[in-house]
Amino acid sequence: MMLTGKGGEMDILICDDEPLAVERLSRLVTQLGHQVVATATHGQQALDLAQFHEPDVVLLDIQMPEMDGLTCAQYLRQLDPMPAIIFCTAFDDHALDAFKSHAEGYLLKPVMQQELQQVLDHLTKLTQAQMSTLKQKEDMDESNIKRQQIAAKTYRGVELVPVENIYYFLADQKYVTVRHANGNVLIDETLKDLENEFGDQFVRIHRNALVAVHFLDGLELISSGQYQVRCRGLEERLAVSRRHLPNLRERIQKI
Repeated sequence: MMLTGKGGEMDILICDDEPLAVERLSRLVTQLGHQVVATATHGQQALDLAQFHEPDVVLLDIQMPEMDGLTCAQYLRQLDPMPAIIFCTAFDDHALDAFKSHAEGYLLKPVMQQELQQVLDHLTKLTQAQMSTLKQKEDMDESNIKRQQIAAKTYRGVELVPVENIYYFLADQKYVTVRHANGNVLIDETLKDLENEFGDQFVRIHRNALVAVHFLDGLELISSGQYQVRCRGLEERLAVSRRHLPNLRERIQKI
């Protein structure tokens, strides 16, 4: 997370499904000398707008249709640059979940100008060194938490693919193809990071491929020493390298 506003001025995205709440927050933000770059009515829209505008801060409601604020925050955390997140909600019982999401602030509605100012002032005072320390702590805290969905940017916006529906990850130069039950999407992640995160669910069969263990349907010998793997529900076959064959056989035997 990196605050880029000049002279303390920050670019802020507001996400709330209540028009009056958006209007009130927009007015408070402007009065405090910051700029509202966009407004959204649900989490999915906020994700799309955040990728386009790259705001310093997202003011985020929690209870919204289509995608709630807590889910949205998980995906905002994957953006680069990563915005600061401030939850604004009428429900105090969401506070614990919000803090688990590593939010930089939590404000109860109706949001008071003084409280909003305190949170925003605190953000502008964070040094780059402090922000780096916070990010390292988040990485440590989240290292044992696997995602349930993969976020992919498509022409339709951000598409969320359930990990359980993914057949395989296939690396090709800069991007990774995600083959799933409903088609293909491209993601800007490394196969190594995906293997580290999902190593118990996927097995490496080649330097450029990870396959879902629960979709494995067997090995086929196609020529002397050359194997390919079958996946349930897929016509296509994937090549298996000799280097990764022993480990793959071991994983198949455990199924």
